Amino acid sequence: MSRSVSIERNTSETKIKMTLDLDGSGKGNIHTGIGFFDHMLNSFAKHGFFDLDVEVEGDLYVDCHHTIEDVGIVLGEAIKQAVGDKKGIRRYGSFILPMDETLVLCGIDLCGRPYYSSNLTFTVDRVGEFDTEMVNEFFYAISYGAAMNLHLKKLDGENNHHIIEAAFKAFAKSLDEATGMDPRITDVLSTKGAL
Repeated sequence: MSRSVSIERNTSETKIKMTLDLDGSGKGNIHTGIGFFDHMLNSFAKHGFFDLDVEVEGDLYVDCHHTIEDVGIVLGEAIKQAVGDKKGIRRYGSFILPMDETLVLCGIDLCGRPYYSSNLTFTVDRVGEFDTEMVNEFFYAISYGAAMNLHLKKLDGENNHHIIEAAFKAFAKSLDEATGMDPRITDVLSTKGAL
């Protein structure tokens, strides 16, 4: 069963083409127009063993907000479509990721209910051309697009680049676990019989 999806989303603010393969090898082909964001999405693909292609034409002359948020919306929808009926998946995933002085925890439940909780805060407004306030906007958009519970907690850390990168990588590792197949799960992992 293929767990690869392609999505196009066009608005007056952004034009996005994305292909996500949950069973990939970690190949990223990312072009958003925001260098640091490309770096984060490539890290997400690499550390989650996802194949991810993203092409964006965004209104970067305004700022980075629409591009980053809309990529989050599309990535969330791609995750939702790729897991399909969720039969056989582990559903839950969590990871604590160290990056130098930084330690970030991510927990995911692919339960069909959107919820985002985070304590990520930053001491600078930007890293490269990426507004740090967009970190939480991006992950919020994913959680709602994918209908997942998503928790990100900074346990330690001072360097803003490290905190953001640790969050993206912890999310990747958690999503890889949550979307992984388990032969013991013959239906969906829920007493309700549906997710």
